[in-house]
Amino acid sequence: MNNLTRNFLILVMGIILGSSLVIGRTVMAERTDAGGPLPLDELRVFSEVFGKIKSDYVEEKTDEDLIDFAIGGMLSSLDPHSSYLNKDAFKDLQVGTSGQFGGLGIEISMEDGFVKVVAPIDDTPAQRAGMKAGDLIIRLDDKSVKGMSLTDAVKIMRGEPGSPITLTVVREGVDKPLSIEIIRAIIRVTSVKQRTLEKGYGYVRITQFQSRTGDNLSSAINKLKDESDGNLRGLIVDLRNNPGGVLNAAVEVSDAFINKGMIVYTEGRSKDSENSFKATPGDLLIGAPIVVLINGGSASASEIVAGALQDHKRAVIMGTKSFGKGSVQTILPMNNGTAVKLTTARYFTPNGRSIQAEGIIPDIEIANVNVSKGKESEFKGLKEADLSGHLENGNGDKKKKNAKDKKDKKEESLAQKDYALYEALNLLKGMTIMHARMTSSKP
Repeated sequence: MNNLTRNFLILVMGIILGSSLVIGRTVMAERTDAGGPLPLDELRVFSEVFGKIKSDYVEEKTDEDLIDFAIGGMLSSLDPHSSYLNKDAFKDLQVGTSGQFGGLGIEISMEDGFVKVVAPIDDTPAQRAGMKAGDLIIRLDDKSVKGMSLTDAVKIMRGEPGSPITLTVVREGVDKPLSIEIIRAIIRVTSVKQRTLEKGYGYVRITQFQSRTGDNLSSAINKLKDESDGNLRGLIVDLRNNPGGVLNAAVEVSDAFINKGMIVYTEGRSKDSENSFKATPGDLLIGAPIVVLINGGSASASEIVAGALQDHKRAVIMGTKSFGKGSVQTILPMNNGTAVKLTTARYFTPNGRSIQAEGIIPDIEIANVNVSKGKESEFKGLKEADLSGHLENGNGDKKKKNAKDKKDKKEESLAQKDYALYEALNLLKGMTIMHARMTSSKP
């Protein structure tokens, strides 16, 4: 029995028996951090329950287990994001923010006693198996998750790489629960990916906010500029199904596009929980238009970025309403190698909007739709260009026409593969034209 547990038991027994133990008198004279006296009657009830479990429960439980259970239950009852991290869970959390860990590749929370998928992470077993944001996991293999803590659920989902696990999932719009088998793997998260959609139009996908995401974003944009001969006319930032991550990374990403002003601030009960983060001079795109894609799987740090760029009118936000996780969790290490993850504050956008349970509403809402190629009509109307021996127009139009045909095919393929991205690119082109006109019209 460790000293913490032993001292706690001496305390509660001293309270029950009314003894004059020194530690009992000392603690009874203490006050809580909130300034009020300790709830002695409630602690007496707790100690009575503790004693009943020790003496009468069908299976023997150690003092340490019972104290862990009590702390875990107390924290998990506060909100879905506060929890008690035992030594293994604390280590897993530290590894998770560094970009490599073992498991399935999903960000999860608790909802009504079940595990809810906030978002699957790109290029992971969970995404490849078809897991979606909003899925409710009700069974892990043959075990019901009802009554499990989030830490317990994570422990079951993580395991030897290559080993299978079957998740029973309830999905909105689907009548029956789905059974999805996933093969565990080492999860290596690439925080930032980039590609050129068309010359001058770049695309950046941020899958998760990690400690080096800000630096990786700068590198990605420099590569896109090189591919566009230094003329990056516009950028799409894809935050769909990004479950969040490190706060400082979200601030750095926002700061990359904002010259000055507030990025995000937090408010809580303690002075330590009140913070504000402001932009520093410099815009990696020098004012070039930005479209940000979000959806219901965009949470936390993703919402900070979308909210900041929206309030500063630096980007057009497009997609569907975000997840709505606007609370701050502080990791408080304990002396025994465990930690408490405690919700300590709420996030607010530069204009004072709380993200919590509200989310970010896009400027342009576009539903998640799939576009399939329709069957072409057997009859095609004739045009002048179809007539044998037609005159060329004299402007080299034939070459341009062939190039346009290839472009149309490319855009059609993008529309079928990712309709929201296709529409974002069209919007970005329009914004770029207007930006160029406004810039050229300035004296």
